[in-house]
Amino acid sequence: MKKSSLSFLTIFSIFSIAAALGSSVYGQNQFLFSPGYESVTAVFTRLSNIIVGNWQQYGELFTRWQPALFKPVFLWTIVSLPAVFLLHFVAFGPKVFDHGKGKVFFFGAFTRFVHWIAAISFTLLVLTGLAVIFGKVFGGGSLIMNARHIHLISALIFALAAPWMFLIWLKDMFPMPYDLKWFFIMGGYLSREKRPVPAGKFNAGQKIWFWLATVGGGVMAWTGYQMFAFGEPVDSLRLAAIIHNLLGAALTGFFIIHLYMSLFAIKGSLQSMINGYKPREEVEILHSRYKIQ
Repeated sequence: MKKSSLSFLTIFSIFSIAAALGSSVYGQNQFLFSPGYESVTAVFTRLSNIIVGNWQQYGELFTRWQPALFKPVFLWTIVSLPAVFLLHFVAFGPKVFDHGKGKVFFFGAFTRFVHWIAAISFTLLVLTGLAVIFGKVFGGGSLIMNARHIHLISALIFALAAPWMFLIWLKDMFPMPYDLKWFFIMGGYLSREKRPVPAGKFNAGQKIWFWLATVGGGVMAWTGYQMFAFGEPVDSLRLAAIIHNLLGAALTGFFIIHLYMSLFAIKGSLQSMINGYKPREEVEILHSRYKIQ
């Protein structure tokens, strides 16, 4: 089968399954999307009783952390990390590699396709998740409800793409002894010099991002589903919300790091996820343990 046909069938399957799941979940939880035969007050009261309920094992923890901890953590993440990266860009600038010294094929067509499906859906998850966290800032109402709908659909699509991404990259993502040295020198990003960095096809930072995005993303999908379906005991829902928020903050932070590295820290880095090739000099410096074919 041709690659173009395979790509078409894959994307058609992903969106078909996502649509079917979304329709199923929507039907089971229709009261979340419309008032139905109940008043808004009745719906709010019912949801409040489900989420808060009586103070049990996680009750006090949930009610203290939800308003007082998670919002400051998310705010600190989305403000401080870009500020740090701005300082880094001013102090060190991007790493620039010669694109005229040959290229190395790094990512196949199917890998790039799966990556972009995951990247687009994950970006929407981050943006809509932040919109829900800071709903009052945006005035709440239908805007935030629509953000929740997009969040659900994006989560379904990412949950379908993530396993493919996990299987494609798993063999290159296990920790290696030289990864410790990568951390000690911060990947060479605190120097303007081009010295070989101890890393294979993926460096230590990318490996952490991989495990957090795939395994952590799976946990996020499960806890998110529990909160959406309201099918678990009250304590389980509270714990799911705590885990979802903590992992969400970590994923948001690494997402910002990934964006900076892809768009600014290495000039032209994004091209490898468009055409599949990296400059040979970049591979020799930033992936010195990778055996060029």
